Amino acid sequence: MFIAYVVVAALLAALLAFSAKVKLAGDTEAAASTMSRLGLPNTWLRPLGLVEAAGALGLLAGIAYLPLGIAAGVGVVLFFIGAVTIHLRAGDRKGAASPGVLVLIAVLPALFGLAAL
Repeated sequence: MFIAYVVVAALLAALLAFSAKVKLAGDTEAAASTMSRLGLPNTWLRPLGLVEAAGALGLLAGIAYLPLGIAAGVGVVLFFIGAVTIHLRAGDRKGAASPGVLVLIAVLPALFGLAAL
């Protein structure tokens, strides 16, 4: 199960790192338009990017210390549940699909990590 954790955690960390890079760059129209469509201030882009970067680092650190990776996996699940909630509150059902899928993917490192303990 540890190998499964490593594979899924690495893939999810890569996705999170890419998303964090987009948010932290702050110059993308797509990210800014999504934020305004959801009724969120653009000033939230940087903190959200930092949270995603922390999740990616935590998942990768879990390779060396599995409890940290499990905690990071739970945090990433909560992050994406929050994203789904924000999309649904804004009436963006189509937009809620992406973070909804990521919730399901983010559960895997936590489950594989627990199974590997």
